[in-house]
Amino acid sequence: MRYRLAQFNPRGTDVSVILDLMIHDIDIILSLVKSNVNYISANGVAVMSDTPDIANVRIEFDNGCVANLTSSRISMKKMRKMRLFQKDAYIGIDFLEKKTEIIRLNTPGDSNVFTFDIETNSGKKTVAIANPPVQDVNAIKMELEEFRNAIVNNTDTPVGVLDGFRAMEVAHQILEKIGNATLHE
Repeated sequence: MRYRLAQFNPRGTDVSVILDLMIHDIDIILSLVKSNVNYISANGVAVMSDTPDIANVRIEFDNGCVANLTSSRISMKKMRKMRLFQKDAYIGIDFLEKKTEIIRLNTPGDSNVFTFDIETNSGKKTVAIANPPVQDVNAIKMELEEFRNAIVNNTDTPVGVLDGFRAMEVAHQILEKIGNATLHE
C-alpha cells in the first residue's frame, strides 16, 4: 500500500493527481515488482479542480502481487508512507519522517533487532523487529546531481527512459479507468 497525501496547492491542478503525485509511486512500485501489469481498477474524483484531486488505484500483476495506491492533494496533512506485506514479513517506510520498520519471523543470524516469541496455531514463532537507519539526503539535490553526472560522464541515470515510459503508460491506463468509471455513473 502506498499513500501520498498533500495539502491543497493550486500548482499542478491543471493535471490529474495521477500525473501530479501518484506517478512517483507508480514508478516505485514498478521498480519493486518485476512483473507485467495484469489488471488495474481505479476511482478518482475532482473536488477542487477540473481533474481528479484524489484517487485510489489497485494494480494487479501477473506474478500475483497487488499494489494499492492512494494519492490526494486535498488532505489536511502531508503523508508519504509505503507498507509492504510479504510472506513472513511487514515493511513500513515513512518517507517524510525518514523512518523504517521491518517486522518478520526471525531468521538465524539476525542482529541489532528486538525479538520476542509468540504462540501460533502452528507452534512457537520468534518475531524480529528492526528499524534500519535511513540516510538523510536531499532527494531533489541528489536527483539533479545524478542527472548532471550522467550527462558529464555519458552514463545512464538510475531511472531510465524506459522506466519513465512504463510509469507513464500505467498512469494513462489509470486515467482511462477513472474516465470510464465517471462515464458510467
